[in-house]
Amino acid sequence: MTVMRQTPEQTEAPGPIPREFAAIMRPELPSLLKEMAAEIVAAIPEYGHLLEGPNSRVIKIGIEQSIATFVDRVAAPTATTSLRDDLCRRFGRFEAYEGRSLDNLQAAYRIGCQVALRRVRTVGRRYNLSASFMLTFADALFAYMGDLAELSREGYVQALAELGEEPDNRRRRLLRRILGGTAVARSALAELAEHAAWPLPEEITMVAVAFGTRPARTALDRDVLQDFADPEPHLLIPGPFTEERRASLTAALGGCRAAVGLTTALGEAADSLRWARHTLALASSGVVGGSGAAGRAGVSGGAGAVGGSGAVDGASDDDSLILSEDHLLPLWLLGDPALADQMARKYLGPLVGLTPAQRTRLIDTLRIWLTTRGTAGQVADQLGVHPQTVRYRMRILDRAFGDQLAHPDDRFATEIALRALHLRQYGEDGSPTA
Repeated sequence: MTVMRQTPEQTEAPGPIPREFAAIMRPELPSLLKEMAAEIVAAIPEYGHLLEGPNSRVIKIGIEQSIATFVDRVAAPTATTSLRDDLCRRFGRFEAYEGRSLDNLQAAYRIGCQVALRRVRTVGRRYNLSASFMLTFADALFAYMGDLAELSREGYVQALAELGEEPDNRRRRLLRRILGGTAVARSALAELAEHAAWPLPEEITMVAVAFGTRPARTALDRDVLQDFADPEPHLLIPGPFTEERRASLTAALGGCRAAVGLTTALGEAADSLRWARHTLALASSGVVGGSGAAGRAGVSGGAGAVGGSGAVDGASDDDSLILSEDHLLPLWLLGDPALADQMARKYLGPLVGLTPAQRTRLIDTLRIWLTTRGTAGQVADQLGVHPQTVRYRMRILDRAFGDQLAHPDDRFATEIALRALHLRQYGEDGSPTA
């Protein structure tokens, strides 16, 4: 919605509304504001988080000021609107910095108007106001809403300019076309990139950002493409992920959880993003570093661990940033959970008839033996049992699996199934996952 707004000098009072009407409406404002906020949140759930977050005070003041200014100008047509104007522009700037369009904000203005009209109808019946007055009030209110929308659009456009973006979101459209893959002609991408003033790179690195978190967009490098309007927010970093990029991204994230995909050719950006999102999901479940896994590094293996210190490769002091390249094996083994389940059914099927405790002990023994090809004594050391116990279990496994462990391909598939199962249960560091 685009509404031409008059300058303060050109704007007249909102129609021939009697000034006495302001005195009628002022007692209604506190409950009216609560009703507006409730209906806006019900229609736009995302705004519910804003009204509870760190910016809630400014947002509530902005809503109050917008309504109070309308009533004030009924009582005093020359009343200043400077505070209201500044707050409306801030609303627009905030939407731009959050990577959203103005659709939600404009919808909120419309809902606010509808709630106000409904309240005025109630008040009108109480005071026996005329139908012509109600029409005049409605016209004035919708004109006022247009004024608020235009002020917010001014702030939005200004913020986009500061972010190096265009009002028509050229860079976001470019990013979405890049993620379309090889089906998008490079000439078409080059044209879009030129319009967005963004040099087209040969290689890129995608970053997946956790849902519901917002990095400081102004702190991101200017050549980083962003899409925070997507349900799964993400970034595109031109070129490889260097230490300089890591430092700047970590600073911009400010503790927000994110995962960095592998560096690929421009036409394979969708693969990089897919890997980044999968890494983020594995981190959230505790399979790879992050979500507490880094903090668990160094925990002894115990039954079910594969020895070693349990340290997570690639873990850093700040585990909010996870790199896919540090976790390639889990990415591969757990890339298709449904297929991993099918492999477990097929290759671990000989153990199905056992009790859960028996199955767990034999799976741990078989996994360590296949991984290490160690002697009974070496396997026993890792399991913390007597070597004779390992020999007894291996005889059971020989009878259960038969030739499966002698055939190279079947033995390899069995090991993959065991490793995938272990990762899902214990993660990279040997501690139970979420």
